[in-house]
Amino acid sequence: MKIALFGATGNIGKIIAQEALFRGHSVTGLVRHPERGVLTHPNFILRQTNILETHLVTTEVTEHDVVVSAFAPEFSTPNTLSSAAASLIQGLQAAQVNRLLVVGGAGSLEVSPGLQLMDSPQFPPDWRPLASAHGDALKVYRQNDTLYWTYFSPADRISPGSRTGAFRIGNDNRLLVDEQGNSIISIEDFALALVNEIETPRFIRQRVTVAY
Repeated sequence: MKIALFGATGNIGKIIAQEALFRGHSVTGLVRHPERGVLTHPNFILRQTNILETHLVTTEVTEHDVVVSAFAPEFSTPNTLSSAAASLIQGLQAAQVNRLLVVGGAGSLEVSPGLQLMDSPQFPPDWRPLASAHGDALKVYRQNDTLYWTYFSPADRISPGSRTGAFRIGNDNRLLVDEQGNSIISIEDFALALVNEIETPRFIRQRVTVAY
């Protein structure tokens, strides 16, 4: 497949790119700062663009099979996530590309009925604006019934680790935890789950979460 990947040089985006390339897909990395590029592969192209400019989104995703957004806003401007969501939706529709996967946040997952992770006492207050912005962006996607979108939320803790393939996927808006109450996933396994969904769609117009 031909995959257009926004945020391809970020911590999660570059691992998604590597996973997709490993499986034989072609990846066009779409980023704000191409000088940060770290991948060299015959099926990888890195291009500079702006996800907030709808006409640029349309131009860059045209003739791709699927679009992945691993866009991460500046910490001081989290609300650009909703703007990016609107731009992606409009841009993909204009380009006649109907498959979109989004790397989202975990903060709006529920830890108990009616209680979101970002509202729980242990959640870092400094991260709440970003978590809330991710939740607002999810609402934008949920209002769309024309694209085949899937919103991927990680576990509470996501960091570099191993590619094990031994993870769980939930799609009921609940934070997945293990028997000790921990919610953890490696970036490698998160990327593996996301590329699985690219190849074999199971969660159309749904939010899913990945954890051990």
